[in-house]
Amino acid sequence: MPRRTTPDLRIAIDTGGTFTDCVWIENRSLRMLKVFSTPGDPSQAIIEALGKIGISATPILLHGTTVGTNTLLQRKGARVALVTTSGFEDVIEIGRQARPRLYDFFFDRVPPLVPANLRFGVEERTDCEGRILTRPPADLDQLARAVRVSGAEAIAISFLFSFANSRNEQAVADALRKLDLPLSLSHQIIPEFREYERTSTVVVNAYLQPVMQCYLRNLEQRSLGSAESGSPAERPKVNPKLRPRIFVMQSSGGITALASAAREPVRTVLSGPAGGVVGASASARRSGLDRIISFDMGGTSTDVALIDREPRPSSHSEIAGLPLSVPMLDIYTVGAGGGSLARFDAAGALRVGPESAGADPGPICYGRGTQPTVTDANLLLGRLQPHRFLGGEFALDIDRTRRIVRDWLRGQGSRLTIEQFAAGVVRVVNVTMEKAIRVVSIERGYDPRNFTLVAFGGAGGLHACALAQSLGIPRALIPAMPGALSAFGILVSDVVKDYSRTVLWRARTSLPAQQLKNAFAQLRRVAERQFHDEGWRGSLQHFPSIDVRYCGQGYELNVPFTNHLIEVFHREHSRRYGYDFRDRELELVTLRLRTTMKSPSAAANASLPAPHKAVPMERSPVWFDGTRSSTAVYDRDSLEVARKYQGPTIVTEYSATTVIPARTTFWKDQARNLVIVLSHMRR
Repeated sequence: MPRRTTPDLRIAIDTGGTFTDCVWIENRSLRMLKVFSTPGDPSQAIIEALGKIGISATPILLHGTTVGTNTLLQRKGARVALVTTSGFEDVIEIGRQARPRLYDFFFDRVPPLVPANLRFGVEERTDCEGRILTRPPADLDQLARAVRVSGAEAIAISFLFSFANSRNEQAVADALRKLDLPLSLSHQIIPEFREYERTSTVVVNAYLQPVMQCYLRNLEQRSLGSAESGSPAERPKVNPKLRPRIFVMQSSGGITALASAAREPVRTVLSGPAGGVVGASASARRSGLDRIISFDMGGTSTDVALIDREPRPSSHSEIAGLPLSVPMLDIYTVGAGGGSLARFDAAGALRVGPESAGADPGPICYGRGTQPTVTDANLLLGRLQPHRFLGGEFALDIDRTRRIVRDWLRGQGSRLTIEQFAAGVVRVVNVTMEKAIRVVSIERGYDPRNFTLVAFGGAGGLHACALAQSLGIPRALIPAMPGALSAFGILVSDVVKDYSRTVLWRARTSLPAQQLKNAFAQLRRVAERQFHDEGWRGSLQHFPSIDVRYCGQGYELNVPFTNHLIEVFHREHSRRYGYDFRDRELELVTLRLRTTMKSPSAAANASLPAPHKAVPMERSPVWFDGTRSSTAVYDRDSLEVARKYQGPTIVTEYSATTVIPARTTFWKDQARNLVIVLSHMRR
């Protein structure tokens, strides 16, 4: 972290759809707090949490935010002007020829973020070798006036082949700086080929810039106790002398400085889910596991990712139908969460999600919702214990839930009993999540039976065993602090920056060693300069890799850069696609460098809080497979380490509940993770 003379309090905060989670270290022990999110102003929940924590030292806030994701999903970003090479103004609308739904003749494509009247062409041209063929006009005042009159709130500049030579792009940027609008330049954000993906990425960055800058500025001001809204009595009591330093989680799995996040918000659109992947990997390593499928089920969505020994980012992703070419952990998201709404479609079939009750009004059992959700279904089946939710701090209203669901079913003309309906909701949402896990495993050449399902999020433990059984996964692991694991991941994340450069070099039996050495050395110098300029002090680690393909192919595989790169690529191609062409020439497409600095946080080695006075084991009626049975309900802290227990069982704790069916064995290991082995495939 930036140099400091005294130890600082580090607080990781993950803003979710229903809850805002905080994790910090106090007296060398991890602590956790959950507060309800405030979707209208996410910073409000953060300040409420800081007030409850009671800050007495200069805080460092490590923040995972959903602001970028929500802005894209809701289309509430800035009015963007796109300045591009003349003749290429419609690239972002033409896109690729891929059809998301091949046989749907009435499918409407996702409209571009920039309408035609906000796209401006400039007479300039650079060739693929980086030679400037046409310079922009010397007088760009007319362009500046047109952008000003358009009412644009941000500017995206993306010229053809600017990744090979950025002079033309920089010249136009210099002429537009006088407009005092946020600028996004493609050669700075993504110096890579493929003009459609590059332009889309730069446009998304510009679209998010004003929103993210406003949000982060507001968060910083409010955390100083300087918010102007509300009466003084209503404002959380945070010492204004304790000026926080805010750092933001990136989609690639590392934190970055606030200024960098504000400048390149496109790198934060999967901020919170990335923290979950890092946290799942760190928790699994404590139990000696390194091949896992992370399953994060929150209030509004479920995020899944496959981790084969370590989280690896992908350079090509899609959010809200928009392609992005910045590094992101390979996370697949579906609209299935605890707050997902249940409904009957026109044909009478039961549907669940993607619509969600969110934090406002929330599920019926929270006291304000009026439509059934997955959380309500789990409560009606006895899987959630009303008096043990959030450690007993918040009681779930079972009577209200029964009454409203019963009336709702009558209104729908359904003859299902409440329990039949609730069981159907759980089965339907499980199918949706099972498909998501198949996408990141089976569809990418991995056998899920060789992995452990690491389930977390407030609702992950409720569904983990059912999903593991459906997919043949032999083991599930519920980490310690499962309901705040994303915040824990943010706390232990390293500082990370990613750099890239498209080169398009050929190789058959040997690599262009000197060219590669010089190119990676240049990327390292850029990385070291940026780390220094942002005030980071510490040892840097560099991880080079290359996007490689066979000549004639359209897409690449990323492999680590080693002297054996050619052989490694052949093997990876065979694993992924089932074949390779060892006699075909390779093309080295894009060089990538990931530079990291280890987090100074002691969180990775911090101990969990000492177990509180555990609630004695109880028995409660729970529905399993259509049968109601008296089931043991344990407080997680009451479980003895290494002692083996048998299902069916419900395990409750402050941040989550775990449902363990019959024919399973489970125990709490030395890392205080809950390990569940499915008996019919026990290893």
